[in-house]
Amino acid sequence: MASSGKKKTTMAKLNRESRLRERRMDKQARKDARKHAAAHQPVGDTVTGEPAESVPPGDGEPALEAAVPARADT
Repeated sequence: MASSGKKKTTMAKLNRESRLRERRMDKQARKDARKHAAAHQPVGDTVTGEPAESVPPGDGEPALEAAVPARADT
């Protein structure tokens, strides 16, 4: 049986609560998307399934030269 009293919740409060629910759902969706993306990122070589090899720096690369020559103190 419904009460005959006045409605106690204003439309402003109902609107705030609905916006809050939407923000929480959006946040959860972003969180789930990040988890899904992290779970499906390739870790190593996709062909062989082996971890990718790292190349040590400096092998076969020329040394960097200074863009401005060093100043000679006179």
